[in-house]
Amino acid sequence: MRYSYQYPHPAVTTDCVIFGFDGNRLNVLLIERGIEPYKGQWAFPGGFIRMDETADECARRELREEAGLDDAYMRQFYTFSAVDRDPRERVITIAYYALVQQRQVTGGDDAARAQWFALDQVPRLAFDHDVILRHAIDALRRQIHFEPIGFELLPQQFTMTQLQRLYEAVLAVKFDRRNFSNKMRHLGLLDELDEKSILPNKKEAFLYSFNRENYAEFKERGFRLEF
Repeated sequence: MRYSYQYPHPAVTTDCVIFGFDGNRLNVLLIERGIEPYKGQWAFPGGFIRMDETADECARRELREEAGLDDAYMRQFYTFSAVDRDPRERVITIAYYALVQQRQVTGGDDAARAQWFALDQVPRLAFDHDVILRHAIDALRRQIHFEPIGFELLPQQFTMTQLQRLYEAVLAVKFDRRNFSNKMRHLGLLDELDEKSILPNKKEAFLYSFNRENYAEFKERGFRLEF
């Protein structure tokens, strides 16, 4: 399809904030830019939307090219349109966040380097990506109360302690162990497994997996999780 417009119009990009969990901390994946502007600085995976693709398709392509990710959980959360946000030209970006297990990530062809950073150790970012990160964290914290998206950050089998640490890392709060366990058990999201995990102190802990049927239902209709 050919386009011909007589009026100036902005370019459109997508940027994706990729969250991972290392068992204790919530981390974010940054890409070292290999080209100008901001060559050598850290930023989020992103790029210009092609004429033959949607915003979602562009975001998934960039995740694949810059982080080696396919089929990651991804959610659009905001559009950034400040006039001076890109020194090259007038650019609007549609922002997404993705939730992945950190071991899934490999560097892609378009990045000089990809590296995980804890949220309290993120360096100064290129463009307006500092602002994008703050919005992404706020969006994730809101959504985790209404949709069981946190499970995307865990392995298939996990302990209740791992689940609690994940929610504490995302929400930046501390929970009472017994209250948290009771709340999660009563939701109907977890299946207790016959296997147990041996902890560093040589004690045993029950392993859980998420109930796929209930998980899919909650993702479809949502829920309200109060602590």
